[in-house]
Amino acid sequence: MLTLKLINEETEHVIRGLEKKHFKGAKEAIDQVLAIDKRRREAQQKLDANLSEAKKKAAEIGGLMKQGKKDEAEAIKAEVAQMKETNKQLEEQMDNAQQELATLLCQIPNIPYDEVPKGAAAEDNVVVKASPAPSQGGERLTVEEFGKVWTPIRPNMDGERSTPLPHWELAKKYNLIDFDLGVKITGAGFPVYIGKGARLQRALINFFLDEARKSGYTEIMPPTVVNAASGYGTGQLPDKEGQMYHCEVDDFYLIPTAEVPVTNIYRDVILDEKDLPIKNCAYTECFRREAGSYGKDVRGLNRLHEFSKIEIVRIDTPEHSKESHKEMLEHVEGLLKKLELPYRILLLCGGDQSFTSSICYDFEVYSEAQGRWLEVSSVSNFDTYQANRLKCRYRRADNKKTELCHTLNGSALALPRIVAALLENNQTENGIRIPAALVPYTGFDMIE
Repeated sequence: MLTLKLINEETEHVIRGLEKKHFKGAKEAIDQVLAIDKRRREAQQKLDANLSEAKKKAAEIGGLMKQGKKDEAEAIKAEVAQMKETNKQLEEQMDNAQQELATLLCQIPNIPYDEVPKGAAAEDNVVVKASPAPSQGGERLTVEEFGKVWTPIRPNMDGERSTPLPHWELAKKYNLIDFDLGVKITGAGFPVYIGKGARLQRALINFFLDEARKSGYTEIMPPTVVNAASGYGTGQLPDKEGQMYHCEVDDFYLIPTAEVPVTNIYRDVILDEKDLPIKNCAYTECFRREAGSYGKDVRGLNRLHEFSKIEIVRIDTPEHSKESHKEMLEHVEGLLKKLELPYRILLLCGGDQSFTSSICYDFEVYSEAQGRWLEVSSVSNFDTYQANRLKCRYRRADNKKTELCHTLNGSALALPRIVAALLENNQTENGIRIPAALVPYTGFDMIE
């Protein structure tokens, strides 16, 4: 959550940032925070003054008693007793204000960096890079502009096949994924992977983890169930509570991403500056209710309730976090290059950013048969927003002062839409070709 220091010292900047994120009632919310904080600080000042005065008066009582001035001593005792009652009321006022602030602040999103473009929705996101590049129009086009100049090509298709099969038909044709069986066992959105389909899943997981290890990430195998404090720490709660599976008896939540357990390793922790940046990665199953999702865009692997994903997470200093973000983007782009998939990188506009991020880049791969782009990764810098919730701090090497860390994370990568793109973009008359980088992991170079 936003720090009170930032809100007090840069009020107009915060309001403009919230408006850029299309947060309704931004000024009213910040004015309310400032009013409550003022009330809290005034109570604190009165309490501090009373405690100091009570201490002085208490010291006088002993001297007065020794001088035989019992009546005066008793009068001061009565004053001190009254001050203690007043102090209890002041402490209660402070506690109430603190609770009001905590409730209000966790409902206010992070503010975007200055370089984040203005915009209200996905159409306003900016394409900062594409491979292959558009034939005309230059760089940094909006998604709408990009769609007018980018021509899809089929680098892995044989000939000029005009009607490639969508991945759900390929999955059935080659007996790779059984969506109906998943419905029987659980429900829609829980596919069953079979034979080479299962082996492809496992190959991708191992490939992504090995690539993360080569880039200096330490592998973590965390729980896939977390408590409410962990969900709050990374900002999924209360913002996305309706999208999470809740085990109500034990008050646990199934994780929507490994970001939650891996980042919460550092909740209520003070790190040493020399240990930063921390670089972790994790493979987990992820669970999302996806309430309200329907239609052709959710068919097959496009949107699932359970899916596999490798997450990369960094904890860093404010001075180095932008460099860390750049390195994470390069890592994810490198994976897509090795998978030989057409991709584009989007800088999300203010209105399309997540609740918690300061800046976010999405990676999308082109779906050959569906003729559309599929998101496979979001790589975000959260500045101090998550760290403030988590109380994740570091001790500076120069002056030993503690400051909030910056947290960053990204998918590297989410499997379902990667699998969809691999199947669709690599189908040939003889079967589905496996990219060379994956062959050592799959043990086969064709699905026939």
